[in-house]
Amino acid sequence: MNQERDTQTPLASARAEIARQKMLSAALDVFGRYGFDGASTRQLTEAAGVNLQAIPYYFGSKEGLYIATAEYLMARIDTHVGDMRARIGTHLMTLDAAGKSLSEAEARRFLTEILQTMVTLFVGKESESWARFLVREQMEPTEAFARVYQGIMRPMIEMGRRLIGVILREDPASEHVRLRTFTLIGSILVFRVTHAAVLAQMEWDAVGAEQVEILRGLAAELVDVLGPSKAGAA
Repeated sequence: MNQERDTQTPLASARAEIARQKMLSAALDVFGRYGFDGASTRQLTEAAGVNLQAIPYYFGSKEGLYIATAEYLMARIDTHVGDMRARIGTHLMTLDAAGKSLSEAEARRFLTEILQTMVTLFVGKESESWARFLVREQMEPTEAFARVYQGIMRPMIEMGRRLIGVILREDPASEHVRLRTFTLIGSILVFRVTHAAVLAQMEWDAVGAEQVEILRGLAAELVDVLGPSKAGAA
């Protein structure tokens, strides 16, 4: 089977890649809605508009498709955050190599950029299927969660911890900073996870460009008010 694919013409290879991408996009939605056990192979292939043999041909099995879907999700998210993560990471490594410290102003600027990027990324229509998939994996983690966590979530969380540690003037590895990091992230993700309640409370018909800008402003406010506890770190 692999040899057959290896000898495909460029046109056939392009068509195969299009079919594979269609399957991954459809699988992200179907798995997000029904979970791994609830999603049938027929549902998956019908959603993608391909025949039943496409799953074993391209992915080996339903399990292979599920893992590939997690990796596809990571790639989609990385198209939005990859350049930012690399740029901030390079700056931090340059400071470390020079024995210099990150200033609080830089930490706030970078943290604001990260949170505003999260707003744009996760409140849009495109992220609905992402959120369903990720929430299921949070509740009942599988190998897919391990891959998404190590590939995307952990690097971003640890970068956030370092920035928040500078602002709070605490060790980024401390329990307090870890908790403050999740609290801040949750303040953004709530607009996706409780999407219906947000629309009802805010009396918005939908989250469009105007609402996104309002939420990006809120993200900046959250960073502005972030600071050391007056009562001392927990």
